[in-house]
Amino acid sequence: MINSQQIFHAIGAVSDAAILDAKSHSCPKARRRVKWGVLAACLCLTLLLAIPAMAAAIPAFYQALYEISPSTAQFFKPVQMACEDQGIRMEVVASYLHENTAEIYIAMQDLEGDRLSASTDLLDSYSIHTPFDSSSRCALAGYDGETKTATFLITVEQWNQQKLEGEKLTFSVRQLLGRKEAYTGTILNLDGVALNNAAQMVELRGLDGNLATDWEAGGMAQRLAALQPTAPLVSPTDGVTVTGIGYLDGALHVQLYFEDILKTDNHGFVSLVHKETGEQVESYGSLSFFDEAHAGSYTDFIFNDIPAEQLGQYELYGEFVTSSGSIQGNWSVTFPIQAMDTAAP
Repeated sequence: MINSQQIFHAIGAVSDAAILDAKSHSCPKARRRVKWGVLAACLCLTLLLAIPAMAAAIPAFYQALYEISPSTAQFFKPVQMACEDQGIRMEVVASYLHENTAEIYIAMQDLEGDRLSASTDLLDSYSIHTPFDSSSRCALAGYDGETKTATFLITVEQWNQQKLEGEKLTFSVRQLLGRKEAYTGTILNLDGVALNNAAQMVELRGLDGNLATDWEAGGMAQRLAALQPTAPLVSPTDGVTVTGIGYLDGALHVQLYFEDILKTDNHGFVSLVHKETGEQVESYGSLSFFDEAHAGSYTDFIFNDIPAEQLGQYELYGEFVTSSGSIQGNWSVTFPIQAMDTAAP
């Protein structure tokens, strides 16, 4: 197989001496032009023969070509309806066309274990490449426990009324979460809980709730005050730990640590529930920041209007989604957009 380095080396191997020697021959100019024309034609043919192989075997080459010309990259990308990695097979099973929209069903089947589920998530690691301008999305469509197959629906909407049928689409996945677990319930009785009012300034990873609204209004700085983590108070479920409860600037902060979020997508939120009335108090908002390893994340949930002397009247309630980790791999299929139905989605 010819790769890009071999092509560049072949071109570079033409020495200056050979060029000078060619100039010194007393051949008619027309004949020299024919030789150079043949050489150019050979180089073009070599490139044309090499590009499909490079587009298939060298992801970086394909991506670079796609950035320059999506239609060219997709033209040279060979059709591959199925692939397998990490014991998981990905295959195009059905597609439907209507007006300017294509709906494609992709099946991912675990051939070696039981790692997939009805909660399988692609972690936004997928990419959809088309030769035309479009909007696209992908979502889990269903799961079959008997065959251990998760089916995803890809929806592509073409923008400029160009031809849709027959054009090639490439769908790629780098990682997925096979199984996610949900936890909902009371975490901690706040009566007599030890408070930690030590603050630190943190670089924000994200904001949520009214804090995000305040940020968009331009009323907040790049760095904000958060609790300093303490020894774990309680761990309601694997991958989630309460690392501090305290007051900063008169507002109650409840800090949670979500373990290894880049691989697990652990996330969730907490609220306060009044023990007598059952009233549920949502946080004003939350701020998040990475740990030192830039792997896990701390989140301070902030509650206004909960004085310290009334804190004992409440319980801490949480809702979380966690997982044991992601499955890394390299799955990619390329197929013409056309009506087909090889299996029920």
